[in-house]
Amino acid sequence: MRRYFALLILPIAIAAAPRFTAQKTADHGIEIVRLADTAHGVELSVVPSIGNRAYELKVHGKNLLHFPSDLAAFKESGGRGMNAIPFLAPWGNRIPGGGFWANGERYTFNTGLHNLSVNASGVAIHGMLTASPLWEVTDVRANKTSAHVTSRLQFWRYPDLMANWPFAHEYEMTYTLTGSGLQVAIAIKNLSAKPMPVAIGFHPYFQIPDVPRAEWSAHVPARKHVEMDSELVATGEMTDSGLAEQVPLKDRKFDDGYTDLVRDGSGHAIFSVQAADKKIEVVFGPNYKVAIVYSPAGQNFICFEPMAAVTNGVNLAHESKYNELQSVAPGAVWQESFWVRFSGF
Repeated sequence: MRRYFALLILPIAIAAAPRFTAQKTADHGIEIVRLADTAHGVELSVVPSIGNRAYELKVHGKNLLHFPSDLAAFKESGGRGMNAIPFLAPWGNRIPGGGFWANGERYTFNTGLHNLSVNASGVAIHGMLTASPLWEVTDVRANKTSAHVTSRLQFWRYPDLMANWPFAHEYEMTYTLTGSGLQVAIAIKNLSAKPMPVAIGFHPYFQIPDVPRAEWSAHVPARKHVEMDSELVATGEMTDSGLAEQVPLKDRKFDDGYTDLVRDGSGHAIFSVQAADKKIEVVFGPNYKVAIVYSPAGQNFICFEPMAAVTNGVNLAHESKYNELQSVAPGAVWQESFWVRFSGF
């Protein structure tokens, strides 16, 4: 008598790989955080120990950020050089004259502390934190709709920093990757007893991979040009920008400040660079009142720099030449974001 056995095959549920990931990892032996959107082939890499700088925004393997060396060489240089997405704080761009005014008081820079970058004319450039190792990662996480990394720098804990910007405060920065692009958020908490002027900014360097600059065009939504002196320090005078809707970069260089930005109904100003179907948009939140656009001849990058104030805004405000300087009250928080969107890559 034969016996027959039925083989029952049950389906095995295989969990789908997550679309968004966030992980601590390493690049050339240096600790980094990498965020990814696997559905769109996007990866963001951040190095907290060198200014908390995002140095790669790769789309299908192509970096949209201008970062000319590998991370090991960049660290070996001490984080010198401007590239990728540096954070400029406590002030963006330039302060001449060896110090600044705030709340009716004059503060003098101490150049002997070596945390200032000062040019031959005595102009302090780009703040003190572009390559700071003082950032602490506080949160790395991903879910179904995004991935993010949050880091904190407690400025008030470091006497050498406080000596050149005597306001106790701290920064919290969050990079968030979503299906629509990258958000870079900054929050400043004032822990001091006096209002603190807000003059921070970012200096992101963008490129269109494999396309020469001569084929790029830029959109700069600004009504006013910020006039500058020979040291590229704002004078307080504003003139009409005179910009066309699209500015070809073939025969045009930029190292200019702009204000009175054209904004949408949400208060956002949208800058862009494009070549054929490839496009990068940089969206400024409402508290970024000023843009610096930097694209020198012979270089394959353009910077759309979100700034809270014009260059040397702290001193111009004291001289009654600038009336849009923002401040953060004692115990309060100032915050803003900019966004990077891209298509065609």
